[in-house]
Amino acid sequence: MVCVDQFFWTTDKEIVDAQWLYNQCPLLLNAIVKNALNLNPHIVTTIKATTPTNSTYKTNLNTLLSSLSSPSNNGNGYGFYNLSYGENPDQVYAIGLCRGDVTVDFCRGCLSNATQQITQGCPNQKEAFGVIEQCTLRYSNRSIYGAMETFPPLMWYNAQNVPSDVDGFSQELNTLLEDLRGQAAGNGSLRKFAVGTATFPNFQNVYGLAQCTPDLTEQVCFVNTTTIRPLPSSPSPLSSPPPPPLSSPPPPSTSTGGSKSDKSRTVIIIVVPIVVSVVLIVMFFCICLRVRRTKKKLETGKLIPGNDDTDEIGSAESLQFDLATIRVSTNDFSEANKLGQGGFGSVYRGRLLNGNDIAVKRLSTNSGQGDLEFKNEVLLAAKLQHRNLVRLLGFCLEGSERLLVYEFVLNASLDHIIFDPTKRAQLDWGRRYKIIVGTARGLLYLHEDSRLKIIHRDLKASNILIDAEMNPKISDFGMARLFVPDQTQGNTSRIVGTFGYMAPEYAMRGHFSVKSDVYSFGVLVLEIVSGQKNSGFRHGENAEDLLSFAWRSWREGTASNLIDPTLKTGSRNEIMRCIHIGLLCVQENVADRPTMASVILMMNSYSFTLPLPSQPAFYLHRSIASDMSLRSEYNSGATRSDRSKSNSVIVMEYETFTEPHPR
Repeated sequence: MVCVDQFFWTTDKEIVDAQWLYNQCPLLLNAIVKNALNLNPHIVTTIKATTPTNSTYKTNLNTLLSSLSSPSNNGNGYGFYNLSYGENPDQVYAIGLCRGDVTVDFCRGCLSNATQQITQGCPNQKEAFGVIEQCTLRYSNRSIYGAMETFPPLMWYNAQNVPSDVDGFSQELNTLLEDLRGQAAGNGSLRKFAVGTATFPNFQNVYGLAQCTPDLTEQVCFVNTTTIRPLPSSPSPLSSPPPPPLSSPPPPSTSTGGSKSDKSRTVIIIVVPIVVSVVLIVMFFCICLRVRRTKKKLETGKLIPGNDDTDEIGSAESLQFDLATIRVSTNDFSEANKLGQGGFGSVYRGRLLNGNDIAVKRLSTNSGQGDLEFKNEVLLAAKLQHRNLVRLLGFCLEGSERLLVYEFVLNASLDHIIFDPTKRAQLDWGRRYKIIVGTARGLLYLHEDSRLKIIHRDLKASNILIDAEMNPKISDFGMARLFVPDQTQGNTSRIVGTFGYMAPEYAMRGHFSVKSDVYSFGVLVLEIVSGQKNSGFRHGENAEDLLSFAWRSWREGTASNLIDPTLKTGSRNEIMRCIHIGLLCVQENVADRPTMASVILMMNSYSFTLPLPSQPAFYLHRSIASDMSLRSEYNSGATRSDRSKSNSVIVMEYETFTEPHPR
């Protein structure tokens, strides 16, 4: 996304003028002295089309930028902010990045300053990029997450001379920066940041810093940094080096071998074009052959489009576990190691020979996919990495066995805590709010920021795992793709999900979209606030579904009755706002439900006025609580006409009791 290539050096510990190369590529390279960088460039570069002052796009932009530096918005926790707001064609995307060694408060203040500068300098632009102090800010009317840019370039020079051996200095400096590139690129998906130092003869130490934006992969980050231009030889920022003196004319030749020289020249003139032609012809045929092979692999499903086939083959091999290793780690899938059973299969705890704990999902055999399609889907799922998603480590495909290997998450799933009358007291409001926001960010990543648009289709409390720091991690994302390939939105005759969390348009008609996940998220929010399940919700002697009670209480002005009595502390305004957001997410009209980007904005910005929710899509208004359960995959062989005859059953029956997920 944003690349700031910086080079600083000095003969003392004082900061002098600097050279910055701003390329819209993913790297920040720095060579500086010990003291912190203290620069104050206020640069705002505007790009592309303009927009009227009173336009919807301008309103969305102002709303989005006002929430960027909100005290409740910590980005990814490491100085990287990615937000979007609105609906096409007036949707706004924004990304902020702070230098990796600044504090959260400094970062937030820098972005606040950047917001003011960029709105003043670019009042009516649809796309702009600003560099303020130690942070960068960019907004656009197109998605810019993970996108490479090479515009606009900016440059400053260091005006101080290298005392001696300029070539040696440049060589050592380039070695330092090259090492930092690799370290920063390989430092994970949250913060790609590295520092280092180099010592030069007859010169002070030079300290280097490299930082890549975390929205790019390690390979893209490292490879694209090679496009950063080399340091110029001249140390002066104000003038070009003087031209070299003209050389004296060569002395007259006294050789008598002129005829031999002419013959050699003639041979060269004839041979070189022939050799070049042959090389070009060979290269042309090689390129044609490679294109033909790639096209054939794409047609047969052996290659994921948009990736190099060699890389994909290597990735598949690196992700593949052998069955014997997994059998040993899980004690041959013993019942003692079994963590849960769900619609997609059983989950077992395992321990590899290196001591690392894993969770192994043993998939049921009714996938309907071929081996190649299964591998491709696993490769895509493995590339989905976010702090609020359970990480897929690999797979095993031997005989009839199809296994998925996940990271092991220490604590139980959310349903084991939030629905337990005793354990849920451990979740004060601060932890519950952290779980709500983290789940929202994970869903936003799946919907908008990942390489694919992933619709979860089975978001529920038992699919939210809680790690040792009480951070939520969404599991089973992408499972619908593994069992129902090539469906990310539209209609389906095969329902994959859990009743009680499923949006009505999906449960009744098989229609699904990102708004289906938004509905499930709304149910989950209301469950976290109340500490009770949607199905069989009880308030006093009355038993009714949670959504009915929440809506009725909201209209009667008694929404506080929904709050879990064990919540003794916490911001009452924040809790009521979450109830409000939850009701917005479960509205019956699909178009009225917010996107996950809007949900994040509502949570981060209290200046954003929430619309009034309309009536939710009820399954039950008031009834006797039912203990009936239904499998996650409803009527796996049923057609839509079969389901239409069973709508009364769908209305009356609720969620399956499952815990199929890696811990």
